Amino acid sequence: QVHLVESGGGLVQTGGSLRLSCAVSGSGFRINAMGWDRQRPGKQRELVASITGGGATTYADSVRGRFTISIDKAQNTVYLQMNSLKPEDTAVYYCDADLSDISSAQAMDAWGQGSRVTVSS
Repeated sequence: QVHLVESGGGLVQTGGSLRLSCAVSGSGFRINAMGWDRQRPGKQRELVASITGGGATTYADSVRGRFTISIDKAQNTVYLQMNSLKPEDTAVYYCDADLSDISSAQAMDAWGQGSRVTVSS
């Protein structure tokens, strides 16, 4: 069974930085891609950034140049480095993983528990 455990959320002032981490526990899987979504107050959930197992990245326009997603495949952990934070980045951030079972090739999708990020003005 696969679990995603997030850490690193918190309260920061405008212009500050935070780093979110998401570790995938379990065995027998391959990481195809991982990403971070967020849900801002009163808004729909939106994709923030994603990264493939090969390292290709995508970013939402609103965070490009300020956020960096990276993956440590040896640790099965994805990171989201968030710099120059703005009040509009306040949200609950969710990690997600697109996985495949190594033996059956069955696709699996897993989500983290959510990390609250609050940016004060």
